Amino acid sequence: MSANSLPARLPAGTRYVIEGRPGKAGKLRIVSRELILPNGKKFNLTASFQRPRAERLKQKRLASGKA
Repeated sequence: MSANSLPARLPAGTRYVIEGRPGKAGKLRIVSRELILPNGKKFNLTASFQRPRAERLKQKRLASGKA
């Protein structure tokens, strides 16, 4: 499942889970992110955030046709 298949609205009881560990200079380093719906369905959001921000923005522009 991907972040592209997320519902427009999330039901009450949906959990947003972030796992992390200490990083440089005392900042939190995010390891994984996921949404867990009340029915147990999980959406892994980590993959879309692992690429550099500039690359994600470029892909978003290409997808919208604004290359």
